[in-house]
Amino acid sequence: MTQTTALPGAAPGVPDASGVPDTLGVDRAPSPDDPRLRAWIAFLQAYAVVTRRLEAELHAERGLSLADYDALVQLAIAEDRRLRMSELADRVTLSRSGVSRLVDRLVADGLVMRRACPTDARGSWAELTPAGLDRLRHAAPVHLRGIDTHFLSPIAEEDRDGLVRALEAVVRGLRAPGTEMPPACATIAEALEP
Repeated sequence: MTQTTALPGAAPGVPDASGVPDTLGVDRAPSPDDPRLRAWIAFLQAYAVVTRRLEAELHAERGLSLADYDALVQLAIAEDRRLRMSELADRVTLSRSGVSRLVDRLVADGLVMRRACPTDARGSWAELTPAGLDRLRHAAPVHLRGIDTHFLSPIAEEDRDGLVRALEAVVRGLRAPGTEMPPACATIAEALEP
């Protein structure tokens, strides 16, 4: 059997010098019009510009960072308005040490309190205080206006549900088995009600 060696830039599935087919196209330089790369770059660029805008507006108008706001939201929608520090770190995409510093700042501002975990002496909970919930409610209109202006308005109404489904599919696909997703937006709205 004769094996062929793919030329640089050959189509996926063509054997390389080792005789193994390049089924994913990973042995060649990425093409600028590769849909995988285009999708990834578009996601990263959109994330960067939207979060920078949201951060600037929240900071200027309400004195909160986007990370502060996100932590307050995650605590507001959690059962009993509290999460283990490790759960909070997973939900706000910070390292455990990063979320610890974030919670320390929120505790110093009176927005969150730490509570010892009754079942694990090494663990602790971050719990939203009434002042934290009030601060979240005060900041929410700024954040939601920014989401509408900088994220949703450029997306056609009929494309929004598809975008949500696609992003949720990514999250579901990468979550550890048995890990539940945070509650849906209806619960967020309920959490912010007085």
